[in-house]
Amino acid sequence: MSTKTGMMLQKISELINSSRSILIASHSSPDGDAISSTLALYNALKKIGKEVVAYNRDEVPGDLRFLPGSDALTRELPPGCSFDLGLVLDAGELRRAGTELRDRCARLVNIDHHPHSENFGEINYVDVKASATGILIYRLLNELGYAIDYPVALCIYTAILSDTGSFRYSNADPESFEVAGKLVAMGVDPWQVASGLYESQEEVRLKLLGLALQTLEVSPCGRFAALTVTGEMLAATGATAEHTDRFINYPRSIEGVEVAVFFRQVDAGQFKVGFRSKGHVDVGSLAREFGGGGHHNAAGALLKGTAAAIRRQVFERLGELLSNP
Repeated sequence: MSTKTGMMLQKISELINSSRSILIASHSSPDGDAISSTLALYNALKKIGKEVVAYNRDEVPGDLRFLPGSDALTRELPPGCSFDLGLVLDAGELRRAGTELRDRCARLVNIDHHPHSENFGEINYVDVKASATGILIYRLLNELGYAIDYPVALCIYTAILSDTGSFRYSNADPESFEVAGKLVAMGVDPWQVASGLYESQEEVRLKLLGLALQTLEVSPCGRFAALTVTGEMLAATGATAEHTDRFINYPRSIEGVEVAVFFRQVDAGQFKVGFRSKGHVDVGSLAREFGGGGHHNAAGALLKGTAAAIRRQVFERLGELLSNP
């Protein structure tokens, strides 16, 4: 650990120790790392006697509700409620967690591993080499001298497993395996986590997946592919946006495909576009071209227009990026 990182962790620890009320927030449409990191820190700070609130503008995804503290996460903050300290996790930009948090918190700390993360905090602890924000929470709790217990260990392990794609992605570095191994030694059952994430699907999710797979498009060059979910599909199956989690892995798994795209309608004339790369294409940079953001291998953006126009726009840009053999 660098001296700069050590000093930053020390400053965050001092802020936590000197604060009575603490808000922990993460980005909307939360993924496994965002929710798991939030709950890891929530459980730890609650145990040491802090008045702590875990907040997200969206619900906890169904496959993460096995995590301790998931039922305590709130989607609304009472009017006039304020906090000594706000810890914003995995957000990249404050707007993704809620710009209103600036007015709610006397001090803000940004803890993140996204490249180009916005410096919106008094302290911005950003490590783009970390595989997951959960890793940063693990480091912070060690700095605090917190004896990591089972509930916290379970959450951190889930964060790492989620953001490394079950240790399949290129960000699964030695620290990921080292920390995960320590957490397993503390009692975390890998099967329990895998079962919660991957073996507890609702029937409506599979019905929605069946419709989505019918939209599969593979480029003529075979190097990128896409799926689409519309509002009509969600209504027809009774599914919600959270049921689309990991749908993008299906086009990504096709042999020869280097970039997968997932289009999900969020409103009339508006689609959330997710990108996944196998490494050759920096989809984080691509997403920023469209007003979004993310990592080299995982990113997203929100685009306005018809489904056909948005697909054409994205496919044309991908065609340009992948035109070189």
